[in-house]
Parts: sequence; structure tokens; C-alpha cells
Amino acid sequence: MLPHNAEPGPPGLRVRVELDSDEALRLLGSVSLGRIVFTQHALPTIRPVNHVLDAGNIVIRTHDGAALTTRTRQADGPGVVVAYEADAIDPDTHLGWSVVVTGYARLVTDPREVARYQALLRPWPHRTMDHAVLIHPDLITGVRLTETVG
Repeated sequence: MLPHNAEPGPPGLRVRVELDSDEALRLLGSVSLGRIVFTQHALPTIRPVNHVLDAGNIVIRTHDGAALTTRTRQADGPGVVVAYEADAIDPDTHLGWSVVVTGYARLVTDPREVARYQALLRPWPHRTMDHAVLIHPDLITGVRLTETVG
């Protein structure tokens, strides 16, 4: 018996299917919202952001004073380690997909590239976003949640 406030779940069993990196990136590029994970004061921090996929890299826009802008500006070498997650999972059927990318984020410093990303990606908040952060994926994982047949 279900608790009084619970609804029965959707019929059928769910199967988790691993995605190859090409399919995972294709799915990530099909949505505009994701979540970036980085460290701030040695603790994990998660921010919802919109993104664009450009030549296999994830690009987001940031503003002066944003923690990620500061972290990437201070980074040496390839950048700061981040994780990026995007998904499309139906809340009723629990079917869909999820992709997680781990890689290095760096602040884009070439003014022409920043201008190009400003044209490609319109931030959702009504705020000046003068910076672009590029995430180069090193590890790409993804799963599709499907319903078993029969």
C-alpha cells in the first residue's frame, strides 16, 4: 500500500543504458540549461547556467565578480577542474537522459572570441555578462533511462 500522498509510479521497469561520448555530447547540445560544478573556498559549488556547444567545447557566459570568473582568471595551466551536467528527464515517466562532462574551464581572453560567444549565447538573467568561460571536456559520460519492453 502506498502512503496517502504518493502516486503510483509509471508502469514498466527502467533500464539504464550507457551512452558513448558522441551521443552524450549531441544530447547535451540539444538543451540550453545545465549545471556547472566547481570549487569555491575548497567546497563544491553548483550553479545553473545556459550554455552553447561549440566544436565539442561547452561555453557559458559570466560576469565580473562571479566566483567562476574569478576562479578561471586565477587559474594556471589548462584551467580549473569543473564538472558540467545537463539532462532531460520527464518528471512523470522518469524516462530521459543525463550527461556529465568533467574537464578544464578557462576564461576566454581573446576579444574576438568573447564577441563571438556573446553573439551565440544570450544569458537568461538580465545582467551584463562580459566574460565567456570555455570548458574542454576530458571525460564524458551519459546515460539514457528507457523502459523495458514486454
